Amino acid sequence: MNDYILSIDAGTTSSRAIIFDRNGTAVGVSQHEFTQHFPKESWVEHDALEIWETQLLAIREVLQNHSISPAQIHAMGITNQRETTIIWDRNTGVPVHKAIVWQDRRTASICESLEKEGKASLFYEKTGLLLDAYFSGTKIKWILDQDPKLRKQAENGALAFGTVDSWLIWNLTKGAVHVTDVTNASRTLLFNIHTLEWDQELLDTLDVPRALLPKVVSCSEKVGTTDEALLGSSIPISGIAGDQQAALFGQMCIEPGDVKNTYGTGCFCIMNTGATPVQSKNKMLTTIGYQLNGKVHYALEGSVFVAGAAVQWLRDQMGIISSAPEIEALAESVENNGGVTFIPALAGLGAPYWDAHATGTLIGITRGTQKGHIARATLEAIAMRTKEIITAMQKDADITFQSLKVDGGGSTNNLLMQIQSNLLNVEVIRPKTTETTALGAAFFAGLASGYWPSLESLSDLWKIDAKFTPLETEETQKIITHWKERISKVSNSKVDE
Repeated sequence: MNDYILSIDAGTTSSRAIIFDRNGTAVGVSQHEFTQHFPKESWVEHDALEIWETQLLAIREVLQNHSISPAQIHAMGITNQRETTIIWDRNTGVPVHKAIVWQDRRTASICESLEKEGKASLFYEKTGLLLDAYFSGTKIKWILDQDPKLRKQAENGALAFGTVDSWLIWNLTKGAVHVTDVTNASRTLLFNIHTLEWDQELLDTLDVPRALLPKVVSCSEKVGTTDEALLGSSIPISGIAGDQQAALFGQMCIEPGDVKNTYGTGCFCIMNTGATPVQSKNKMLTTIGYQLNGKVHYALEGSVFVAGAAVQWLRDQMGIISSAPEIEALAESVENNGGVTFIPALAGLGAPYWDAHATGTLIGITRGTQKGHIARATLEAIAMRTKEIITAMQKDADITFQSLKVDGGGSTNNLLMQIQSNLLNVEVIRPKTTETTALGAAFFAGLASGYWPSLESLSDLWKIDAKFTPLETEETQKIITHWKERISKVSNSKVDE
């Protein structure tokens, strides 16, 4: 009867549920978008209850639509938007504040103050992270600082903190389980990636009570079961990983030097560095790739805050396209970018700049500029930001990679993938299953539950859909030259080639 793995993909804009079979094939998908709240400039929030409601709806719907009963689900894996911060009342299960999303910049001043106090090296040495508003720790501090009563409740153990994985597991188990995994924990500014524990010195520095925090588990182990009343039958929860680490595993980047890039709301590039954490000299993040069978695999990561979000901006704010997939045809309607460069710093600039105050810019516009030029410049911007990150990673790890594995919604855009290959001058490989984030969570869950017997059996399931080979053109060099000249007008941070 137990024929499937259910994967929960709790993204930044939607809640998804995907059912996988033993071949790693997605046999059913359900997805529901939820509201994005922008209460102030550079603030981004979600309603945590809406996240839960849409996630439960997606789970029920995918089972019903494909006539699969909960009893046929062998195990459940969860992957999630990382860093997004939720604090809720342990007794009522009600959040005390809207979820503060990873894109939110409200705590930039907290980070700057800590940096002025000379705390940056402390955080980097213990967590592998830079002091940035991106991460959860300063978001927790901000919420508790709003109300002395909240802080008192947190100190007394009446409140619980979690990233979205913790929040969903809490609700799926009706409050019986409060956990997170090492990958999500490693993105909080509170977790020591060397000792694999919450770090008291970091907690004290950010004034975060330990009583708030979840238990930290590995990516692949049974942590609990769903409450039977939710679905009619309980399902073991045995896989957890932040979305980018799940994609790393779903892409079977299990050897040092393996690199994947996920093209989603943001762009997230991770390189597996093996059993030893590599300290970056180029403002990359040192993070935990995954923990399996007691062994930690470390990684270098670079984040582009705005990738697919730039396409959404063209659709929602500019009205240049009416749906995201239209951008490919529009970009192909022109031969080149017409001299236009788009710097997509709509939420600051991530690695390797880490400039919270940079703003988005279109440069090179003339009377002859068409919508197609802006569309093409947007795709080139996504690819150029990825190129900057991979160049920095190669320097840090002293590894020259041979190919880039790609996934996420943007990877289905053939023009973007060809531009990416041209700019990197390496082969870009897209797998048959581009749902690698959800697949990684399924793999972790299935390994722990015995659904798949071994890591080797998973590698056999990974299949290539398309390869993009670099084309040497003058246009490619022109894109790079313009980019270097123009990004310096947006950010004071310099990046060495």
